[in-house]
Amino acid sequence: MSERETMEYDVITVGAGPAGLAFAIRLKQLKPDIRVCVIEKASTIGAQVLSGAVIEPEPLNELLPEWGANPPSPCVAATKDEFWWLRDATRALKSPLVPPQMHNHGNFIVSLGALCAWLAPQAEALGVDVFPGFAASEAVFDEAGAVRGVRIGDMGVARDGSQKPSYTQGIDIVAPVTVLAEGCRGSISKQLIRKYRLDADRDPQTYGIGMKELWQVPAGRVEPGKIMHTLGWPLDAATYGGSFLYHLDQDRIAVGFVAGLDYPDPKFTPFEAFQQLKNHALIKPLLEGGQILSAGARALVEGGLQSLPKVEMPGALLIGDSAGLVNVPKIKGTHQALRSGMLAAEHVAEHGTSTGWDARLRDSVVAKELRKVRNIRPGFNKGLWFGLANAAWETATAGHSPWTLKNHADHSALKRVDEYESPDRHWTERTLPPRDRLASVYFAATEHDEDQPVHLHVADTNICITRCVAEYANPCTRFCPAGVYEIVEDEAGKRLQINAANCVHCKTCDIKDPYQIITWVTPEGGSGPNYQGL
Repeated sequence: MSERETMEYDVITVGAGPAGLAFAIRLKQLKPDIRVCVIEKASTIGAQVLSGAVIEPEPLNELLPEWGANPPSPCVAATKDEFWWLRDATRALKSPLVPPQMHNHGNFIVSLGALCAWLAPQAEALGVDVFPGFAASEAVFDEAGAVRGVRIGDMGVARDGSQKPSYTQGIDIVAPVTVLAEGCRGSISKQLIRKYRLDADRDPQTYGIGMKELWQVPAGRVEPGKIMHTLGWPLDAATYGGSFLYHLDQDRIAVGFVAGLDYPDPKFTPFEAFQQLKNHALIKPLLEGGQILSAGARALVEGGLQSLPKVEMPGALLIGDSAGLVNVPKIKGTHQALRSGMLAAEHVAEHGTSTGWDARLRDSVVAKELRKVRNIRPGFNKGLWFGLANAAWETATAGHSPWTLKNHADHSALKRVDEYESPDRHWTERTLPPRDRLASVYFAATEHDEDQPVHLHVADTNICITRCVAEYANPCTRFCPAGVYEIVEDEAGKRLQINAANCVHCKTCDIKDPYQIITWVTPEGGSGPNYQGL
C-alpha cells in the first residue's frame, strides 16, 4: 500500500444535508478566505436526503434572505392543517383542534433533497468545495488523539476484499476542525460518540423509522398547501407513530408514515403498516388511480434534550441530526439543523476550534426549543392515552414540569415471542402499490455495485439462526423496509442472507437489532438510494 494522499483544509464538513450546507455557507459569509469543503457520500447532492418536509423558514430567511425569490421546487406555502384519528381501516374522526405544535401557518412544504441540491450551488458560489460521491469511512487522529479529519473509503474493492482493476485508494482530508453533519445515526458520529464517551450520563438516543412516497394523482384531488396528520390505526396503542399527507403542486401528494422504534411487538412490520395506512378509507380515494414517483425510508432521531450527547470533542463537533436536534412534537428538524449549522459556523469563525461549542449550543434557542418539549415523546412510552394526556399537560405548561422523563434504548423494548402476544391490528386487503418491499426499493432507485464488500456487518451470524429465531423470530426480516435480511435454507442448512444491494441506508437494523450485533458502515461512495422529489 502506498502512502495515502492528503488534502488540507481549514474546516471539513461531513454531510451535505441542511446542517452541513448551512454551516459552510454561514462560515464563508463570515470568513471569505477560510478554506472549507463539504463531503457527501451520495452520488449527487440531495440524492439521499429524505424528510416530510414542512419547514419553518426563519433560519433560511436569515441565512439567505433572497431565497424566496427563486426557491427550489416544490415549495408550496402551507394553507390548511387537519388532524385525524383513524379508528380502524374504515373509520376516521377529524379533530376540531390541531395540536399547537402542528400549526403550519407561514411554513412551506418542500422537498428537502431539492432544497439541499439548491443550497449546494449557493455554497459553491461563496468558494466552498462540495464533493458528492465521496464516502467518509472513518475519522483520522493526530498524535494527541484529537480528530484530524476523515478518510475517504477506497473505491474498487471486491466483495472478497481484493482490489479490482478500478481500485483507487481513498485519501485523507485533514483540517483543524471537522464538522459532523452526517444526519441520523451517522457512522463516524457513532464511532466518535463512543470513543469520546460523549453520551456518558445521557439517556440512550431513541429513534423512529419514517417511510415516504411521492405520488402523482389524477387532476382535481390536490389542494396545494393542505397538511394532514393522523394517529391511530394501523398502529396499536403500544406503538408510537402516525402519518402525514402533504398536498403539493402539479397534482402531487407526499404521503408518509412514522413508527417509533421502541415498539415491543417482535412481529411488527413497519413497511406493511405503511401500506395498510394508504388503503384506509380516508386516504385511498386520494391515491387510487395515481402512480408512485419516488419512495424511500430513513431513521429519525427522537430522543430530544435528555439524549443530546456532548456535541464537541477534540478537533470536531456535531450539528443537526448527528447531534439529535429534531423537535418530535412538531415533526420537524430542518429548522433546527439549519440553525445549529449557522450557530456552529459563528462559533468556529470566532474561536477557530470546537472547544466551547457544547455550552454554546445548550444556551441557544435550539436547545431551549428542545427543553420545552422534552417530556412529550417519552410520555408515549406508557401508551397512547397516557402519552396524549401528558402531551396536553406539557403543551399547556410550555415544558415547565419540574421533572424530566427518561428515554430507553429502542432495542431493549422489543419483547420475546414467548412473552408477547401480537395484537390483531385489523389490517385490510390492500390494492395500492407497491406490492412488496422489493417493489418499493425500485422507487428508491438504489444502486450498489454487487461486487463490493457488504456494508452491513453482523458480528455473529450464528445468533441469527439459533437464539434469534427462537427468541425473536428474526425481526430483522420485518423491521428492514427494503428486504435486506433473509433467513434462507439450502443444502448447508439455515443461514442469514444479506441483500446489501437493496439497502436504502435507513440504519434501522443498526438501531433495532435486539442483540446489537449489526453495524451499518458506509459503502463505496456514490452507492445507495437516489431519491427524486423527497
